[in-house]
Amino acid sequence: MKAIVKKLLLGKTSKGEKPKFNPIQKRIQNIQSIWNNDHQDDNGLEKIVRLFLSFSQLLFPGIYIKYWASKKGIEYQDLALDFYVLLKVVFPILILINHWQNNQWIIWILIYVFLETVFYIPTLIFASDMFSKPRSYKRSMLLLFFNYLEIAFAYAVFYSCDNYLNKPFHHWFDAIYFSIVTSSSIGYGDYYPVTTIGKFLVSTQALLFLFFIVLFLNFFSTKIKTRGYFDHENLE
Repeated sequence: MKAIVKKLLLGKTSKGEKPKFNPIQKRIQNIQSIWNNDHQDDNGLEKIVRLFLSFSQLLFPGIYIKYWASKKGIEYQDLALDFYVLLKVVFPILILINHWQNNQWIIWILIYVFLETVFYIPTLIFASDMFSKPRSYKRSMLLLFFNYLEIAFAYAVFYSCDNYLNKPFHHWFDAIYFSIVTSSSIGYGDYYPVTTIGKFLVSTQALLFLFFIVLFLNFFSTKIKTRGYFDHENLE
């Protein structure tokens, strides 16, 4: 049973040498590379944004989880990150179900991990000069989908923190419903913001998901190379 679970979660384990540099060292080297213009001749606002995005990852727990898990191997690093991403998806749902919106410490923790995701995705595109390609772009797309859910669920919590809309939510799932409807720009009209903070939340969510779909999903989807049944058939 243990072998089955290990095979399921870790797949084919690598037996090669461990990477020369751990995730924290790679991040620091990446910042130095951007500063020294080793891979891109940028300056001004572009360079400031790239330095900020690259440095921001040192402020969040994700990179340190990767660091500790990488000591056992690259597969454990990926697995630990998978569980961390899933935990960040479940966290706002737990807040909604248990009505923890009035606990300021929990809301600040949610904002903290929310910002990690918001900064991490553009970092992969704009500020990863020295990062190697992921083992699987399909896995990256899957994690990106969970990032999408995490952000939508986090906004659901933000909407339920106060009376920002025309009427209160009657069920915890109503907040998720409104958040997903807002992110998809459908807008049925049953809920809408009536306060400045509510309008700000709706506006930022709409802009964020516009960039999410147009820029980030397009970037990763172009990297995927699929091989299936018909590829094997053509090789015969």
